[in-house]
Amino acid sequence: KILIVANWKCNPTTLLEAKRLFQTVSKTASRILKIQIVVCPPFVYLPIMRQVGKGAIKLGAQDCFWEQNGAFTGEVSPKMLKDIGCSYVIVGHSERRRYFNETDEQINKKIKAVLKSRLNPLICIGETIEQKKHGQTPKVLRHQLESALKGIDRKAIKKIIVAYEPVWAIGTGIACLPEEAQSAGLYIRKLLTEKYNRRTADLIPVLYGGSVNANNATNYIKEAKLQGLLVGGASLNPKEFLSIIRSVSLL
Repeated sequence: KILIVANWKCNPTTLLEAKRLFQTVSKTASRILKIQIVVCPPFVYLPIMRQVGKGAIKLGAQDCFWEQNGAFTGEVSPKMLKDIGCSYVIVGHSERRRYFNETDEQINKKIKAVLKSRLNPLICIGETIEQKKHGQTPKVLRHQLESALKGIDRKAIKKIIVAYEPVWAIGTGIACLPEEAQSAGLYIRKLLTEKYNRRTADLIPVLYGGSVNANNATNYIKEAKLQGLLVGGASLNPKEFLSIIRSVSLL
């Protein structure tokens, strides 16, 4: 199935809004079989979304800690997320790297903890505009992916999803061209083949994220040949998000 992941980030600000958004998407999701929809709301809404959902939507978290329990004030562990019904966890989003100074080592530890809890880590990698201008995109993708997968064996890698999210496209309205996204996707698969093997690499979904909307969504599936989308701002607008889902389901 094509994977469409909604990252609500730090939105919406009320439980009522969150319920309405989730229920609206859930009604349509139950009728579309070609696509697996994952919604990643803020931590506080996860238990409620589990109750109001109809099973067609999988739940995901936007982050987690690398320990399962302990004296870590303010943190949420993968084991807790598993217990309340999560199936996916976003790890290494550029906003976590930028605003919370997450390191490659911390991201690697989080991925291992997510896998240990039998959840699916969705690893975000991507270059800044400065790195793009200096032709450093391949170098950045290699470094981020190799660091993220350090010490992870071939058996565990099958639960992983990789999202190419160029930092310069996130929240800017400047979406990546389909040919650029395809090039990045092929390079990511090349890196996975180098580390594991071709058969294993082909099993791992590679998604695109960054200013995805109803007008460009199908380009990343049909033209760039990627296996799904990580949708940010557009996922907070039910009409826009459902348009994305419907347009991709018709491919």
